[in-house]
Amino acid sequence: MNPYLPNWEYIPDGEPRVFGDRVYIYGSHDQAGSDEFCDYKLKCWSAPVNDLTKWVCHGDIFHTRDDRDHKSDIDWNTDETRLFAPDVVQGKDGKYYLYAYIVNGRGCVAVSDKPEGPFKLVSQYKSNIPDEITCNGWFIDPGVLVDDDGRTYIYCGYLKSFLAEINSDNMYEVIDGSCIEHFIPCEPTEKGGFTEDESLFFEACSPRKVNGTYYMIYSPKACPRLAYATSDSPTGPYTYRGYIIDAGKDYPGGNDHGSIMCINGQWYAFYHRMTNGTIMSRRGCVEKIEILPDGTIPTVEMTSLGFEESLNPYEITPADIACVLKGKAFITEKNIMERMITNIHAGDEIGYKYFDFGEDYSSKTMGFTARINGLGCDCHLHIYADDEEIGDCIIGHDSGLVNAIVKNVTGRHAVYFKVTTDYHGWTADYFKDRSLFELIEFVFIK
Repeated sequence: MNPYLPNWEYIPDGEPRVFGDRVYIYGSHDQAGSDEFCDYKLKCWSAPVNDLTKWVCHGDIFHTRDDRDHKSDIDWNTDETRLFAPDVVQGKDGKYYLYAYIVNGRGCVAVSDKPEGPFKLVSQYKSNIPDEITCNGWFIDPGVLVDDDGRTYIYCGYLKSFLAEINSDNMYEVIDGSCIEHFIPCEPTEKGGFTEDESLFFEACSPRKVNGTYYMIYSPKACPRLAYATSDSPTGPYTYRGYIIDAGKDYPGGNDHGSIMCINGQWYAFYHRMTNGTIMSRRGCVEKIEILPDGTIPTVEMTSLGFEESLNPYEITPADIACVLKGKAFITEKNIMERMITNIHAGDEIGYKYFDFGEDYSSKTMGFTARINGLGCDCHLHIYADDEEIGDCIIGHDSGLVNAIVKNVTGRHAVYFKVTTDYHGWTADYFKDRSLFELIEFVFIK
């Protein structure tokens, strides 16, 4: 399901890498309910490439502040050392190198003998690139490519992009004269196909090489999309090709940052979604994608599936895996064990894609049960299979279980809930801005 990691884990800016027979996810680390992006540590999760449902946590792999279990891994201290957007590549010496953006630091390169870390600081970047090009020397959101010829390139930027070659013998020294600015334009031009806002660079570089073509996955100014451009060379020029996913379509939007990875023969796009009614507290999600023979990547929709082919409607579905949230509702975490959709108002829509209801043609009806927190209001939860309303669940004041009998459906469908009230006349004004209930989980019953 999406999110594909445990629901309590907040790993945005996901950078997937396959090393050996496992896929590893490296990303920033958010806190539930925080008013900030990211904190002061990085974590790593991995799964076997042949079973992407069995994710295990390798713990904290790098720190920029002391915590209860670790000393800081950096040897400089400032008031602000938040860690953002890591990437990990394997060097020609067989070791694994971690690159991250640290606020108020000239980047950082760390090394480990294992892809899961922990990583130990090697150096900040050794670079003669002027600070005005590298955003105060911070090398924001680094993405790294080790090419087939062994040469190493780093791609960075915020509001403007730049790339440079790194000395592959030490993995932290930027080669003089190798910097190229604006390999993805940040302002409209008349050349190279960059004529729309959706193509222009904002942040979040992630390079990949696929069948001899160089792909740059990035966040465009038309957030919250993941866009991509391609080139015949690691240093460009890059041509805008489109966007892979729009994480704000029918869902509360914000920034997006992710990449693509081929795992056991299937391509995936990794990205994140917001929670708690903010643009922070982001959780990692994934969708299957396809790379066509001409190199294009058709845009895919957001789903609740993750690595699954379909959801089982006859198993309890946690409400917070919704991929459609229209209106005022949002996902929140009350504690490590409880998360739900809250702030639900009349007119809101909540959706899940996709459930496989099977091929039971003998039944005319089935049951529906949801667990809710009542908030002292009466309302209706209209239940849809795609565009067809199949039932109406009445919700009252109390907390607990609510039930309905709905029309039996077969096959694969998106499930939507649409919320209405019966309040009318002048009294309706008292309830038009009232939060009606909280949705915790639901199930269909045969």
